[in-house]
Amino acid sequence: MSSPVYLAIDTPHLDAALTLAQRVRHHVGGLKLGLEFFCANGHHGVHEMAKLGLPIFLDLKLHDIPNTVAKAIQALRPLEPAILTVHAAGGRAMMEEAKAVAGSATKVIGVTVLTSLDAPDLDDIGVGGTPHDQVVRLAALARESGLDGIVCSGQEVKAARKAWPGGFFVVPGVRPADGRAGDQKRIVTPAQAMADGASILVVGRPISQSQDPDLAARAIEATL
Repeated sequence: MSSPVYLAIDTPHLDAALTLAQRVRHHVGGLKLGLEFFCANGHHGVHEMAKLGLPIFLDLKLHDIPNTVAKAIQALRPLEPAILTVHAAGGRAMMEEAKAVAGSATKVIGVTVLTSLDAPDLDDIGVGGTPHDQVVRLAALARESGLDGIVCSGQEVKAARKAWPGGFFVVPGVRPADGRAGDQKRIVTPAQAMADGASILVVGRPISQSQDPDLAARAIEATL
C-alpha cells in the first residue's frame, strides 16, 4: 500500500525540488506542488516532477468567479493531476463548475479553513463561529456541490469524516510529536490525523528542512 504521506514541495527552484523528491520518493505517496512552485515553474515544472512516477497534488487553491475557475482548470487538464484544490468559500456554482470540467482521474477538493488561521482570524474577516463550525459548513457545501472531498486540519477531520463517510480528506499542517508548529495554529500528529479519518497527510518542513529528509520521511511513515 502506498504511503498516505504527500511531500509538500514549497520551493521555487526546480532542481532543489527534484533533488528532494528523489531522496524521499520511496517513503512518500505523492508530491504536493503549491503556488510558490507553480508560479516559478508552471506546466514544465509539473511535467518534470511527474517523471518521478509519484501522484501529483496540484495545490493552487483556485478561487474566482465560476467561469474563470472553470477555464483555469481546463488549462490545467493536460497536467492530469491526481488532486486539485479550489477554495470551498468560492461557493456552490464555482465548485460545481470546477468538478464538471476536471478530468475524470482528478479529485477536486475544497479548501475549508487554512491551518494558519484560528478563531480570531476568522472573526477579523467576518466569519462567525469557530474554525470547526466553518469547516463543517464548508464540508457540507463541498459535498452538495459534487466535490470529492476537502482540505481541513487534523482537529476537524474526525467530525468531517463522520458527516461524510465517503469523502476524501486531506490534512495539512501535521507535525511529529517533537516538531515545531511554525506558522501553523491547528495541528495534530500524523498518527492522530490518520486515526481520526485523514485520507492523506501533507507534510512539508518536518521532512524538507530535516538534515536527512529520507530518514525523516521514514520516521513519520513508521508512526502510521
